[in-house]
Amino acid sequence: MASEPMDFAEFYASAKDDCLRAVLASTGDLPTAEDLVAEAFARAWAAWRKVSGHPSPQAWVVRTALNTRVSWWRRHRREVAVGQAEGLADAPSGDGVDPVDTQLMAAVARLPLRQRQVVGLRLFLDLDTARTAEVLGIAPGTVTAHMARAIAALREEFTSARGQEKR
Repeated sequence: MASEPMDFAEFYASAKDDCLRAVLASTGDLPTAEDLVAEAFARAWAAWRKVSGHPSPQAWVVRTALNTRVSWWRRHRREVAVGQAEGLADAPSGDGVDPVDTQLMAAVARLPLRQRQVVGLRLFLDLDTARTAEVLGIAPGTVTAHMARAIAALREEFTSARGQEKR
């Protein structure tokens, strides 16, 4: 029983930044992503026996954070935020979090939701296609299709931006 807090503490220390980046890629809003990840880690702590036995505890945390976002959205979908910024100028850069390219994160934020989720899980958590499909509850072929579309959209955006810089 005494080893459980250490196991969770080690897991939290090693996984928090990756989970935050994955959720940030999906939500596009740093404060929201931080809140969702904090809530997901609190739930992971409460169910640590179950979560520690999960094949990918990081994916469990990210999925829980995304489910929390959906639940919140369903309760508040008729509310309209006034003056909410679209950009990601406040991308994580301190407190031990590796800097994230703000242009890349802004481009990812413009992708459709499912593509953002796939990019977050595949690239930030380094999950394989099958694991990503399981976490999102979709077919592996759908993961591959969303990833291909996301990469094509990002490539197009950065290629056209590079072409405009050369002019």
